[in-house]
Amino acid sequence: MISTFAYLEEIHPEKGNIIKGLQLIQQKEGYLSQEALDTCSDYFSVPPAEVEGVVTFYSQFKRVKPGKYRVSVCDGTACHIKGTPLILDWISTALGIDDGETDADGLFSLETVACLGCCSLAPVLSVNGEIFGNLNRKSTLKILKKFRRQG
Repeated sequence: MISTFAYLEEIHPEKGNIIKGLQLIQQKEGYLSQEALDTCSDYFSVPPAEVEGVVTFYSQFKRVKPGKYRVSVCDGTACHIKGTPLILDWISTALGIDDGETDADGLFSLETVACLGCCSLAPVLSVNGEIFGNLNRKSTLKILKKFRRQG
């Protein structure tokens, strides 16, 4: 099983490096699968429950495989005041998913982020790092349609 995540060998297999190992796997794979957790358990010689405990404690770790298009909606102060809750609702309705989920096709995943650093363009979202600002319902749905067409 460890050969699947051979890049873990960059890290010394001591218990104190579990977080570093999980971060590396997530960086390479985009999320933490059950196989990744089992591999970490074996590699760092700790019980599976301990690895699961680390993953559930830290919000940085994702257990859901991200979609091809990662839709990140800013919920910083400026964006929140200018409509983040509405934008999330429009996207959730259009894609049939909630925050932290990936659609059934594996095309879109949705996440709320603390700040995208584009306050003057509020409200803002990004798709795989591409920023879209001054959003309203029409522009938000148009963005989703654009990426859906690209497949």
